Amino acid sequence: MRALGEGLATGDGRGGGLFRAEKPTDTEARVNLLALCDAVQSYRDEHGTYLTAGPTPKEVPRGGELVEFPKEEPFQHIGFDPGEKVRFQYEVTVQESPVGEPEVSCLARGDFDGDGQNAVYRVRLDSNGMTSPIEVEREGE
Repeated sequence: MRALGEGLATGDGRGGGLFRAEKPTDTEARVNLLALCDAVQSYRDEHGTYLTAGPTPKEVPRGGELVEFPKEEPFQHIGFDPGEKVRFQYEVTVQESPVGEPEVSCLARGDFDGDGQNAVYRVRLDSNGMTSPIEVEREGE
């Protein structure tokens, strides 16, 4: 399986038929976050509980470089597979709200410019399984 943004190489190095960005974009984070939250909610619908997962990979990818996405049990249990290589670190957090409801956040972190400042993308799941719009902190980092 190819990661979003990874193209097929051709003899002249221009890429092939799949989408291939000239420079990294945040499309991977946005698409994968929605897929991650969908997988988290589907797991809860089936098993009655939320799982935490990540952060994976352990280090936030720097400079927009593709890094290996290790196969980790929690992500496999919920059915999330972003591909072999990613430009973002993914995580699912679960906390209890003041009224006792679970607060679930799906997160993606990346550092395209390699300066150590991470862009953070977040989607929240409410107790009814509805997702929030994607929230972004330090977009473009």
